[in-house]
Amino acid sequence: MASETSSSATAVAVSPLTEEEMTLTVKWSGKEYTVRVCGDDTVGELKRRICEVTNVLPKRQKLLYPKVGSKLANDSLLLSQIPLKASLKMTMIGTVEDDILVDPVETPEIIDDFEIGQDEAVDIKDKEVNKQKLRRRIEQYKIELLNPCREGKKLLVLDIDYTLFDHRSTAENPLELMRPYLHEFLSAVYAEYDIMIWSATSMKWVELKMGQLGVLNNPDYKITALLDHMAMITVQSDTRGVFDCKPLGLIWAHFPEYYSAKNTIMFDDLRRNFVMNPQNGLTIKPFRKAHANRNSDQELVKLTQYLLAIAELDDLSSLDHRNWESFNEDSFKRRRHS
Repeated sequence: MASETSSSATAVAVSPLTEEEMTLTVKWSGKEYTVRVCGDDTVGELKRRICEVTNVLPKRQKLLYPKVGSKLANDSLLLSQIPLKASLKMTMIGTVEDDILVDPVETPEIIDDFEIGQDEAVDIKDKEVNKQKLRRRIEQYKIELLNPCREGKKLLVLDIDYTLFDHRSTAENPLELMRPYLHEFLSAVYAEYDIMIWSATSMKWVELKMGQLGVLNNPDYKITALLDHMAMITVQSDTRGVFDCKPLGLIWAHFPEYYSAKNTIMFDDLRRNFVMNPQNGLTIKPFRKAHANRNSDQELVKLTQYLLAIAELDDLSSLDHRNWESFNEDSFKRRRHS
């Protein structure tokens, strides 16, 4: 989907391949590359494609294009709403993270995690435009296995920031910001679940954070795969506009013999991230202010009980994960009276 070219153009030329599909020739740092996007993609998606070939993160890209003003600064804007013409030029300015001092805390924090009604969630999941984006992502994104998928195991997909780690607080040792009982949690659930980590950050930071926390080389459990922001897709909502999410269908398409909607559950502190698979998502309580809360946070202990209790079920998607704490209480009462 992306390759370096020898074109003599000095910026980006747009050539329509179909009504929706466009090939862009991008010049950055003295080299030229081609990326393919569609009219129903957003500016944010264009930046992701550029990131794939330049390694310049979307947040570090500035796109210049005549006569469009500040539109290219709006990541949620659809490309079909921008008058891209072959006769005009676009330039990308940005720096690769390895070349600069980067503080991961500088990324904008999402606090306004809006509630999407059940009917609209179904509508978003079933929109053909969103299905098309998922199909393209399946073709474009390759999941590299760190450890083999295990037959007969369910799948647990975990977010990082505020789920496993308080990425906003500061500490001399990253372990001070790790959510309490993380290793005990992963060790216990590994008996029944393969584990994948999916973060909305870059793969560099996924590997760095998980390495610092000792998650990638723990003798008591293994991580099956890591996914980053490039695996996400941008979806359209009638009431909430355009936003990014984590479609589990990407994983299911790559490993259909192992994982499906019936045996997968995802933990994330942002419910919008599983809008394409609302029946498979559990909204975890955010772990913030680690120094004040690390002695009292019991979320992973309780979620360990929940995951082990439901592991015996044939279809996890039939559960309402919003009621997971009530499920734990009911399970405890049944065990006490048995």
